[in-house]
Amino acid sequence: MRGSRWRRIFWTLKYRPDFPQRFGCLEDARGYCGDFFRWYNEEHHHAGLGLLTPHDVHHGLADARLAARATVLAAAFGAHPERFSLGPPKPQALPNAVWINNPAPRPNSQVAAH
Repeated sequence: MRGSRWRRIFWTLKYRPDFPQRFGCLEDARGYCGDFFRWYNEEHHHAGLGLLTPHDVHHGLADARLAARATVLAAAFGAHPERFSLGPPKPQALPNAVWINNPAPRPNSQVAAH
């Protein structure tokens, strides 16, 4: 699984509609990637982060964003309950931990020795 996050980022980068066939020079590539990573961190909603952005989570905005989303979902359910066959919708929960490379669990004997 090592490096899978980078593969996902690269795939997202490469398959964006505005990704060029070629960059004119190194500065063009750096400019494009700077814009891309700003978008990826501040605007792109990540499934692994409860459909929040890394910016929201890192800067402590997650609870407010999830509360606002819950309000919108409740209003949608109130207006059209027939659209929600499973009952009132709820925002996806924020994960307890997020890893770039999830450390391998250690056997119990190693845990006790440390």
